Amino acid sequence: MPHLAEIWRHPIKAHGREALNRIMVPTGGTLPGDRQWAVTHEASKPITSWSPCANFSRGGKAPSLMAISSAWDAEAGTITLHHPERPSITFDPNGDSGAFIEWITPLMPTDRAASTGIIHVENHSMTDTDYPSVSLCNPASNRAVGQAVGQTLSQQRWRGNLWVDGLAPWEEFDWVGRDIQIGGARFHVHEPITRCRATMANPETGRIDANTLGALNDIWGHQHFGVYLKCIQGGEIATGDTVEVR
Repeated sequence: MPHLAEIWRHPIKAHGREALNRIMVPTGGTLPGDRQWAVTHEASKPITSWSPCANFSRGGKAPSLMAISSAWDAEAGTITLHHPERPSITFDPNGDSGAFIEWITPLMPTDRAASTGIIHVENHSMTDTDYPSVSLCNPASNRAVGQAVGQTLSQQRWRGNLWVDGLAPWEEFDWVGRDIQIGGARFHVHEPITRCRATMANPETGRIDANTLGALNDIWGHQHFGVYLKCIQGGEIATGDTVEVR
């Protein structure tokens, strides 16, 4: 029986990840705290609502960002970031962007627009979709891509929210257009996720070391990995929950 093996949240879009054991997902929403903040750059347009990823610093343009891990302390209002090439930093994303910019600058390529600040737009998460989404990925699909490129790939290359084990490779694509039940929440499987160059970077080092996009295109004829979900009935989900296709 397929089951929910891992839950991951990314408080600052493209700047860190944290593992969770359980979380309450609201109807019509994202994972609470996922992509709640995003990092603007010198070429960003004014942002007052959801905005496409081109307005933000991200791993596809700055591979070093992929090696950031994070921990959000909602009660204290702080986020702690870790990176193998930087000392850890704890800061308030709503009021201490200067310290963050100083910390992140050495990780940004000099030929890219420099990061300028952190934004949070009330009632909007900066997912890669213009609707509130939760991403679901399949460890078996990750292993298939790893075999294609000749190396073991960390699942964190794909920045997925939910990892469902117990499936055949690419079985998640068969769910598009159907509903699934995970714990107390129900989701509609909306569409496959088209991937970018960020997946080519090793999330341990922040360096490009695998042609994931080439493998997807050359072997499977697409650039998809994982699927986007819409939460149609809110509820709590937890690692170990069975996943039922409706």
